[in-house]
Amino acid sequence: MPSLLSDLRVVEVSAFVAAPLGGMTLAQLGADVIRIDPIGGNIDYRRWPLSDATGTSLYWTSLNKAKRSVALALDTPQGKEIAAALITAPGPGGGVLLTNLPASGWMTYEALSAKRDDLIMLRLTGNPDGSTAVDYTVNCASGFPGVTGRGDEPVNHVLPAWDVAAGLYLATGLMAAERQRLRTGRGQEVTLSLADVMLATVGNLGYLAEVQVNGSQRQPIGNDLYGAYGRDFPTRDGRRAMVVAISNRQWRALGKATGLADKLAMIGPLMDVDLDDEGGRFKARDAINAVLAPWFAARTLDEVRAALDGTGVLWGPYQDFAQLVAEDPRCSTANPLFQQIEQPGVGPVMVPGSPLAFGAAPRETYRPAPRLGEHTDAVLADVLGLSSAEIGRLHDAGTVAGPKEA
Repeated sequence: MPSLLSDLRVVEVSAFVAAPLGGMTLAQLGADVIRIDPIGGNIDYRRWPLSDATGTSLYWTSLNKAKRSVALALDTPQGKEIAAALITAPGPGGGVLLTNLPASGWMTYEALSAKRDDLIMLRLTGNPDGSTAVDYTVNCASGFPGVTGRGDEPVNHVLPAWDVAAGLYLATGLMAAERQRLRTGRGQEVTLSLADVMLATVGNLGYLAEVQVNGSQRQPIGNDLYGAYGRDFPTRDGRRAMVVAISNRQWRALGKATGLADKLAMIGPLMDVDLDDEGGRFKARDAINAVLAPWFAARTLDEVRAALDGTGVLWGPYQDFAQLVAEDPRCSTANPLFQQIEQPGVGPVMVPGSPLAFGAAPRETYRPAPRLGEHTDAVLADVLGLSSAEIGRLHDAGTVAGPKEA
């Protein structure tokens, strides 16, 4: 069976998280994603974390799985000419560029579309005006650090949420533009700013409307769940568990599983709140916490798991990354999401594929991230039709590089 996106070829000129993630999302669905890097690698090629044994970037290899790699001397006219030719090469499914690097000179939409008029160019910027921003400078302005934690100082999270969301928006935008091209034959430039991803998300979740409509400012409440009941509790063995009761069914299950239903029911009349309502449970959260905390403190995490699993209680253990790998059965090859691969420069490692599971198509064969320049010769031959002699001359001139030279 052909891959879902086997007829799509995307050229990616990128760095860091968002655009590489967008490209990998497409590659893991079967698209031929060709990443072009300067000889020696782009700015993200050696970014931490690194393999202790080899110094290979675990960051880079994790974000570039299933792609092909071409290394070019992008600081030379001939290197730029080859990159432009790869992007605009004729044929159905090609003529697609994904980038988050400054689009100037040879890499502008105007210059490339002059070579192929149905070109699709997906371009990520920092701010809507094209100025520079990164996840951390966008996040600090989002309002979320101000409501994270419990103190007066803002607290950053380490998840690059806006980069991740932007990468998925890029993949979605590319598919929308490609569908329109199939209908009309026309290409286009599609732009996305990291700041707009943040602003759209803050708006879509109701945070902007809350200020405009109610004139209220969200306050930091630690690990409590805003507007419903949810809270973390320490266990006897020094672990922590998160418990959430959004629906009335979940709320009743929590009381039954802990044997505290009668005590919890007393809170409503005492505080004059309706515990069958999310908002009522949120208002009474401190009293609810006080009833539940001793129950968790008296039990180990395994005892909490035994008491709550299968009861309808919505809960989960807190885990660090090592515990996630060692203890969580979802993070293993028992889950079809994961496969064990041999990653060049790293060794055997368990990696995820696409989290999408299609009923009418099998998961793609998992492919590791390429070595830098691994596919230079093959891509120049396949896409541009260059002969081995022509490719050899480009190597001799230092215009292109294979894995050993790169």
